[in-house]
Amino acid sequence: MTLKIIIMNNLKFITAILLLSFIGFTSCTDEDDKVNGENPETNAANSQTAQNLKRSSMHDGSFDDFLDGVSCSSILLPVTATVNGTEVHVVSESDYETVIDILSEYNNDDDEVILHFPLSVKLSNYTEINLSNQIEFNALMATCNQAENTAKDAINCLDINFPITIFTYNLTFTQTGRVVIESEEQLYAFIDEFGSDEQFAIKYPITANLNSDTVISITSDLDLQSRITECIAYDDEKEEAEENAKTIETILVNSMFKIESFIESGVEKANNYADYTIDFAGDLSCTAQNRVNSELENVQGTYEVTSQTEIYFNLTFSGNATFELLNNSWEVTSYSQSSISFKSTANAAVTLVLAQI
Repeated sequence: MTLKIIIMNNLKFITAILLLSFIGFTSCTDEDDKVNGENPETNAANSQTAQNLKRSSMHDGSFDDFLDGVSCSSILLPVTATVNGTEVHVVSESDYETVIDILSEYNNDDDEVILHFPLSVKLSNYTEINLSNQIEFNALMATCNQAENTAKDAINCLDINFPITIFTYNLTFTQTGRVVIESEEQLYAFIDEFGSDEQFAIKYPITANLNSDTVISITSDLDLQSRITECIAYDDEKEEAEENAKTIETILVNSMFKIESFIESGVEKANNYADYTIDFAGDLSCTAQNRVNSELENVQGTYEVTSQTEIYFNLTFSGNATFELLNNSWEVTSYSQSSISFKSTANAAVTLVLAQI
């Protein structure tokens, strides 16, 4: 998908995008919380744990990337955009579906989103700024890309559950306070403003949501680092699978295919489809046509390519019993420009191979 953001208004350039307001916290010392002497879980402001907390508590701007293409900020609504030639007023998050429906209507077109300036965005440090024109938007995109390239962008795959408690210490490891953190924004500000003459320690265990759906218990700084490494690797796998799924969509739409192999119950059944070609259209429909007997009615169907860490191909034909045998949720096992191989998600012994004609 190609995303184009085009200037609509030309107003004054705003450069101050990184100011962050101080957020107050209430600290108190509780005799029961004190830890005397050296604390192996104590961290400095520039420690790995501090960076993990800061990145995992940044504002996640990736939820509206289909609209702005910038994951380190999100557009503050309302905003107006022209999406593939259709003007859309995005007043609330419920209007996102309208944009997504337009963008997903075809999978073989170059999508174009034209944002109407001026607009406002929230940055990863929770600052809200106004953008007047394309120059300002390009500067924001460059800043975001730099953060991603230097591993200073938000970690979105691990969400800490609040409240959590953080102990503060001086450089001699004497406890100086206790802070209860109630939100990601508070945690970000706490770490961002933490002094070089201080130390801190998290009161474990804490809980977090991993990859949005799994609740985990974290028992130490080392455990936190391990969980983040794990979920980032999982995210990388998902991104790779998503890109491969787009490539497979392109291969399907740009070519005609035949069924080279269809094995079910150990029996090769490709010969039942030898006279047919299958055309996959950009609107997610597909048509099987008999090349030998033109009087036979075409077989209509639909398809969809999806991904998690693997790539899936959902195929549905109707009105023809032979082709309905292909109706399945398939997992892609390999692909090239000329051939795509699948196995059934329900029974790995059922396989399908589409070959380009």
